[in-house]
Amino acid sequence: QVQLVESGGGSVQAGGSLRLSCAASGGTVSTYYMGWFRQAPGGEREGVAIILRSGTTNVANSVKGRFTISKDNAKNILYLQMNSLKPEDTAMYYCAADPSMRRLLSPPSPRYWGQGTQVTVSS
Repeated sequence: QVQLVESGGGSVQAGGSLRLSCAASGGTVSTYYMGWFRQAPGGEREGVAIILRSGTTNVANSVKGRFTISKDNAKNILYLQMNSLKPEDTAMYYCAADPSMRRLLSPPSPRYWGQGTQVTVSS
């Protein structure tokens, strides 16, 4: 059973940066397809970025050029570096993992979810 624990959320002003971390246990990030998702109040959970087992990444158009997904296989941690944050980035952010990339695609249904970390961006 894989457990995912996010950290690094908080409150920042527009234009600021945050780095989210997702520590994995019970499995290794190198063997799973992993991703970051977010859900704003009243909204649906949407994909932000995914990283394949090979390390290839893909980010949503809404965050392209501002967010970067990466992983440290040795530390078994997934990261999301968020720069130039905007108020519309405010949401609960979740990391997820699945043996199949297809389950990370919309609508996401990965086998494993973290509990989430709140990101609030003020204008």
